Amino acid sequence: MDTLIKTTDLVMLVDDNDTDNFISKRIIEITKFSKRVEVKNSGKSALDYLRENQNNVEQLPNIIFLDINMPIVDGFVFLYEFDKFNELVKNKSKIIILSSSDNKRDIDKIVNNNHVIKFITKPLTESALDEIRLNSF
Repeated sequence: MDTLIKTTDLVMLVDDNDTDNFISKRIIEITKFSKRVEVKNSGKSALDYLRENQNNVEQLPNIIFLDINMPIVDGFVFLYEFDKFNELVKNKSKIIILSSSDNKRDIDKIVNNNHVIKFITKPLTESALDEIRLNSF
């Protein structure tokens, strides 16, 4: 089962909840899911980071864990803006929704987005990361 040893280079957490970010970051570190974790407390700061690094493949995250419910730039706005990035960004960075939302309409709307590869209900767990390792690289 060497597929479970895969480690990604960079993961970005996009969530306005510091506690959720702390828990997610710790589980990523403990499981050695990623070499680096970039934490952004808003959709806007995540988009700014991607804009600043859109031509630097080394600084682009392999996976973006995105919360839906955030003030100002929520998950839907983030996805709308993400679609405007160049192909380098869109091909390198896969988006996984990590949310406590159980609104079926929101979930249906977001999982039908071309850039979203998975929907996970908070909190992030080791088994969820194992499943991503098996299916996403």
